[in-house]
Amino acid sequence: MSELALASVFAVFIWWFSTGLVLLLDRLPHGALRWGHWLSSLLALAAFVALAHTAGEATVANAYCAFTCALLVWGWHELSFLSGWVTGPRKTALPTGLSGWPRFVESVRAILWHELAIIAVGLAVVTVTWGQPNQVGTQTFLVLWVMRTSAKLNLFLGVRNLSEEFLPPHLAYLQSFFRRRAMNALLPFSVLGASAVLIWLVMGAADPATPAAAVVGTALVATMLALAIVEHLLLVLPFPSTALWRWALRGGTAVATRRPAVAAHVNLEPHEDLFRTR
Repeated sequence: MSELALASVFAVFIWWFSTGLVLLLDRLPHGALRWGHWLSSLLALAAFVALAHTAGEATVANAYCAFTCALLVWGWHELSFLSGWVTGPRKTALPTGLSGWPRFVESVRAILWHELAIIAVGLAVVTVTWGQPNQVGTQTFLVLWVMRTSAKLNLFLGVRNLSEEFLPPHLAYLQSFFRRRAMNALLPFSVLGASAVLIWLVMGAADPATPAAAVVGTALVATMLALAIVEHLLLVLPFPSTALWRWALRGGTAVATRRPAVAAHVNLEPHEDLFRTR
């Protein structure tokens, strides 16, 4: 198997497995989830140190390491959000009838701390890798941030598949910020723009003059971008994206589709005792 194909297979597996692992951890009892989150925090800290260490030399091994470390740091953010530890100042559902700019402001308030945390860590990643030859970790984190922000905007504007099954009960109020519709005007631009960048990355990786480390690094980042494009398409295609992670969702406590509990004034607090000692 060529280095390009091997890197792509590795990226797909890590994306699939890490996503399922985060979903699985978030469905553990509070005590186990607390320990899981501390372990995730330690792994993220170690991954951040490794990102700084591997940035100094562009090798195939360092490309794989930086890519994996970026996903570990990102996974910590996702688990922090899904556990309810880092979300936003608003923890209630959207009032009935709110629309336009007020709806957007309240939607941002629901995830504000999470978004600011991602930006802060992203800036730290850029800082420790600035001017270094190995930028795979930074590029991976940037792709994840841009495409996840795009996905959130598309959910806000309206898509066919909201994937509410991914939401645990303590985040049920977030369903009220989503909108179900066949399509929105942003989605085609999101897909086309990302596809243009993907083609550019693939062309660079396929160039015979490209060094092996750069081929592997570009393949890893490009595969992650391709997967993000697929995730965008799944927002509007008649295919449930949750089918890919049934093993992680089976027997869990995720929110059921269109659960009526998300009323206008529901107040579901997050796991506020997640880090409280007993």
